Amino acid sequence: MFLKRLLLGLLVGTVVGLGVAVAATRGLSLPFAGPPGAIFAYLGAAVTGTLTGLVTGKPIWHQTGKIEAGLKAFFGSLLAMGLLFVLRKFVHLNLDLSTVGAGKGSLGDLAYTALPAVSGLLGGFFELDNTPEAEGDGKASAKVRVAPGSKAAASEEDLDDEEEPAKQKRGK
Repeated sequence: MFLKRLLLGLLVGTVVGLGVAVAATRGLSLPFAGPPGAIFAYLGAAVTGTLTGLVTGKPIWHQTGKIEAGLKAFFGSLLAMGLLFVLRKFVHLNLDLSTVGAGKGSLGDLAYTALPAVSGLLGGFFELDNTPEAEGDGKASAKVRVAPGSKAAASEEDLDDEEEPAKQKRGK
């Protein structure tokens, strides 16, 4: 289960990062390397982190995942920019992907390598962070210790019977 969620997060994150890289370089023709391209690189990383946070783990369209996905999107954009900074400053792996039309340069300077790497890491993290619901009816059963004979130990039917006279008194 652990490995399955990790691989799913890595795959979904990588696909999101590759999609943003294609949209930024092919669709918008944004530069990614050098000083002017750094602005677009960090903006692309922020968009990638946001989208990865929205779709990995508990996605935005899940009934109970709206707040969680929003938080992951916000912090995902910040984490993605931080990870891109680490890639651009400290990882100096030169690649030549010009044969497939992806350019030539350092790992952090190529949109087709940096954004999928960043979003893949985030996707794996967010998917591992997602705790699946317990199997069964989906309701968490909370165990409460109650002293016998106390009012809290009364059954729900007894409580409903006690509420009826109180409602009738208020209605008069």
